[in-house]
Amino acid sequence: MAKGEGAESGSAAGLLPTSILQASERPAQVKKEPKKKKQQLSVCNKLCYAVGGAPYQVTGCALGFFLQIYLLDVAQKDEEVVFCFSPFQVGPFSASIILFVGRAWDAITDPLVGFCISKSSWTCLGRLMPWIIFSTPLAVIAYFLIWFVPDFPQGQTYWYLLFYCLFETLVTCFHVPYSALTMFISTEQTERDSATAYRMTVEVLGTVLGTAIQGQIVGQADMPCFQDHNSSAEASQSTNSTHYITSHRETQNAYLLAAGVIASIYVICAVILTLGVREQREPYEAQQAEPIAYFQGLRLVMSHGPYIKLITGFLFTSLAFMLVEGNFVLFCTYTLGFRNEFQNLLLAIMLSATFTIPIWQWFLTRFGKKTAVYVGISSAVPFLILVALMESNLIVTYVVAVAAGISVAAAFLLPWSMLPDVIDDFHLKQPHFRGTEPIFFSFYVFFTKFASGVSLGISTLSLDFAGYQTLSCSQPERVKFTLNMLVTMAPIVLILLGLLLFKLYPIDEERRRQNKKALQALRDEASSSGCSETDSTELASIL
Repeated sequence: MAKGEGAESGSAAGLLPTSILQASERPAQVKKEPKKKKQQLSVCNKLCYAVGGAPYQVTGCALGFFLQIYLLDVAQKDEEVVFCFSPFQVGPFSASIILFVGRAWDAITDPLVGFCISKSSWTCLGRLMPWIIFSTPLAVIAYFLIWFVPDFPQGQTYWYLLFYCLFETLVTCFHVPYSALTMFISTEQTERDSATAYRMTVEVLGTVLGTAIQGQIVGQADMPCFQDHNSSAEASQSTNSTHYITSHRETQNAYLLAAGVIASIYVICAVILTLGVREQREPYEAQQAEPIAYFQGLRLVMSHGPYIKLITGFLFTSLAFMLVEGNFVLFCTYTLGFRNEFQNLLLAIMLSATFTIPIWQWFLTRFGKKTAVYVGISSAVPFLILVALMESNLIVTYVVAVAAGISVAAAFLLPWSMLPDVIDDFHLKQPHFRGTEPIFFSFYVFFTKFASGVSLGISTLSLDFAGYQTLSCSQPERVKFTLNMLVTMAPIVLILLGLLLFKLYPIDEERRRQNKKALQALRDEASSSGCSETDSTELASIL
């Protein structure tokens, strides 16, 4: 066969003029040169990509910090504020059901959406962008209706459960493809890490926006409360009932106004992402004829050791910060007694996190990602201990809030910076399988959200068992103690467990460098193979 191929090549060369052969050789040389250059992303590309992370964080922050207290104290009709407690009203038990089922459903939708994305084919917009574009308008409508109090006495729990689950489904259709987009904006690890740092900075800014918009608008409303649990019946027979109803309506309108502003930000960010980012395919991926079957890919992903160890470690640390997030407003209001300061404390935490994201990006580049995990996440522990032991002091609380933001920044940045390293490691072990990126990202988010749903459901149910009193200006000591445990001691235990699990994570800086070299060699081989096929096609067309 070798002789035959050589003879055919020689006869073809004899038939072609020298000028044509030289012309056909020049493009091949030109094509191979750019392959050695690194694929650079412009600052504009990185910013447009980063802006796409804001909608998920803005809405998630507003829901995470405020949905619990909204369901407990705001989501009632006016007559339920001053008259007896309605069996159809959203109380602590119903709120725990809404929060748990909503988060659990949100977790289930991640692998489902990941499955659908893995079956999607490439279009002129890419494989991921159509999901982002078409889910945005429906998600905005569903989000607004979460903060709307329906004008019917029965079925309020079903209303909030329906639109909460619907919104979480639609925002998953936005966030899972957006997360997987990290692997398709560049083939260079350094460029992806840089884009991830931009993204984390914007996402923390998104949490600042969500906290500032929701907190400051809602904080301006005069939220009614009763000095004791039985005063609502007395209020209904006094002239103060009008004041309570008016204040309650103002609070509901404030939540709707904040929802409208956040929904507008969601749409603007989605438009910027769509116009400013273009998906890119791996050279070796384009040579594969068919994507891997979903369940085969799922089995391979779940048997990849570094992935399991990474998501297990971050499962515990993320759960710790979500417990703090879900109960922080109630903790500030009732345990610390800062009813009119909680929105400013939240803003202090998020601003501190925003300014320290670039510092953590430099730190992980200088000292490695595993070291950044240990230093960054463990730094929250002493401040949580201080909050648990100290007396109610506003100045000290602000200092702790600013310091806690430093650890929040690390918790934001590191999971999304380390997950692409795990995917690169998987691609080296399974180079012939493609389309697994959505599975990696969707199941990481699945485990995190499911744990979050469990934590929020259990924490709200714990408040019910402790005797939480709706619309009360103060709470029993059992409720204050429960909030203290949920915001301080439980997160400390979870953080320590997560850091112990990170000892098993195998991808250090040396392995990352080895993987980078091996992947670059694989891309160069695929590119040279593509050039050879192109040259053969051009030669055949000339003949």
